[in-house]
Amino acid sequence: MKGEERASDVFASTHWSVIAAAGKMDSDPETAHRALTELCQTYWPPLYSFARSRGYSVHDAQDLTQNFFGFLIENKIYTLVDRQKGKFRSFLLASIKNFLADHYDRARALKRGGGHEPFPFDEERMEEVEASFRAQATNDPAPVADRVFERTWAETLVGDSLAKVLLHYESEGKEDIFQHLKIFLTGSNEPIPSYPELALQLEIKESTLRSHITRLRARYREALRTEVRRTVAREAEVEGELRELLRVLMND
Repeated sequence: MKGEERASDVFASTHWSVIAAAGKMDSDPETAHRALTELCQTYWPPLYSFARSRGYSVHDAQDLTQNFFGFLIENKIYTLVDRQKGKFRSFLLASIKNFLADHYDRARALKRGGGHEPFPFDEERMEEVEASFRAQATNDPAPVADRVFERTWAETLVGDSLAKVLLHYESEGKEDIFQHLKIFLTGSNEPIPSYPELALQLEIKESTLRSHITRLRARYREALRTEVRRTVAREAEVEGELRELLRVLMND
């Protein structure tokens, strides 16, 4: 029972608690491995994109990202930061800069991931992240690395929030509704259909369609707030971070 409580506590609050748990490789290796895996899977996209914007090749950026997480945990970098005075994304950005400046040349000679088993890159997601980076580079041939990091960070939070909303709709057997309506959350290069057109396509009343869209937007906002809440130290910072996320996404 105690082990189950420890494991649930790791994922209950902020990413600061997750990264602290990931540092307990000696005392609680099972929980630490789970925590490290969560960090890697969640935050490799902005770190990878940052490395690409600094001129590293695809392969080297992957190596760098793998090694960075090992460096972060082994050196207990998180213990040097007052988490009450900063956001998690700011902490990661400062850490990756320090890693590049002082440690990566030596880390390249080590096994990928440092002393830890490397996490697997999801190939489909890798293609999406790389395509996003190339799109940013197309718009700006010399993109500012910090801006690339923040843009990819924002896209990661949005993507994770959408994935959680999708799981909710799948659990209710309404995935088709979600797939038709998510355009009202994310926008698209395709024209957004009118309510009458879409209601006819889905064979439902327009009033029912409006109710579906209202509920979808509410679930998405709450999912996004939940994701943002995990990246800041205090509840009072959530609104400001949401505004910053929107600013980053709108600043193409």
